[in-house]
Amino acid sequence: MSRWPWPPLLVHRCGGALAPENTLAGLRIAARLGCRAVEFDVMLSRDRVPVLIHDETLMRTAGIVGAVPELSAEQLLATDVGRHFHPAFAGETIPSLSAALAVCGQLGLAANLEIKPAAGTEAETGRVVGELLHALPAGRCPDVLLSSFSIEALGTAALCVPDLPRALLVDTFTPASLVEAQQLGCESLNVGLKGLEAAHVQAIHSAGLRMMVYTVNTREVAAQLASWGVGGVFTDRPDLLQVHPA
Repeated sequence: MSRWPWPPLLVHRCGGALAPENTLAGLRIAARLGCRAVEFDVMLSRDRVPVLIHDETLMRTAGIVGAVPELSAEQLLATDVGRHFHPAFAGETIPSLSAALAVCGQLGLAANLEIKPAAGTEAETGRVVGELLHALPAGRCPDVLLSSFSIEALGTAALCVPDLPRALLVDTFTPASLVEAQQLGCESLNVGLKGLEAAHVQAIHSAGLRMMVYTVNTREVAAQLASWGVGGVFTDRPDLLQVHPA
């Protein structure tokens, strides 16, 4: 296994509940709280520029009509997603992946980059993200973990950057998901909290994989997962959550 820089706490979608999701403001808040790693989602614009956004539409995060795959990077990067979250964040816009990685490097944040392809763009999104990471100058890329629910996107990205660690994302653990993660050469299987059992954690570790769990927002659940041997959790509340030491 390659070097594993991941601490036991990762901030979900950059800022969790404390900032508009998938924004540079969220990265800065995470760093101010002393967090060492963040997770964010990456999708392609119409002109194939990777940007940070979770949904295929802008309604939930910006409060406006618009489909991400149908909008140019110029349009998306000018979209205010801060005001819809809270007036204090007015003017906070969707960032490009390049900008987010640069800020992570400046702040010393490791980045779990979730490839979130729009429907029908799985391979292309993986390729574009992988090529961008491959082209970054030495020393300009923070510690990056690639992850995705899409086997096709993750596998395609891995062809471009085979040395970067990767994780398969699944809603719930199944023996089949464990096999898929191994076939992809993943170092981790990242699993949803619902339905997770201690036996699942043991099975993942017995297969030689690490694991992280999403989304954990209470200390009690974090402590229980730590007692099972879970290596890390994704949280919306980095201000409240205390996890076991790294």
